[in-house]
Amino acid sequence: MNKLSLILLVAILSFSGCKKDDNSAIPLVAVDLYLNLTNPEFIHLKVDNGWTYASGGSRGLVIYRANGEYKAYDRHCPYNPSSSCGLVSVDVTNVTGKDDCCGSKFLMSNGQVTQGPATRNLKEYSTSFDGTVLHIYN
Repeated sequence: MNKLSLILLVAILSFSGCKKDDNSAIPLVAVDLYLNLTNPEFIHLKVDNGWTYASGGSRGLVIYRANGEYKAYDRHCPYNPSSSCGLVSVDVTNVTGKDDCCGSKFLMSNGQVTQGPATRNLKEYSTSFDGTVLHIYN
């Protein structure tokens, strides 16, 4: 009976362990934003590689369309997040984002680092789209 209890305890502890958050240094901010994509200000989101900025998150959001899906990232650069200057902006290619403060670059299609010094991806928020309204949330 003691062996079974020990095995059960080990199994429970291994499954309940803390999950490491790649963006744990970015402040946790509630995000619950609805964008009506029929609004002309969001015309750029109707095509792939289209993007727009929006209020929300820690330092604002960038909403990006890749392969027909919508992505939403916090503009707060994950490199040295306590710095007040780290802000990711989409570059002229519409494919990557760059933080002019540290020089890190990120793919906008998935938020991955393409050039350091950052080692963590952009913080991504959940999205859902009903054909008219894009919901961005965490």
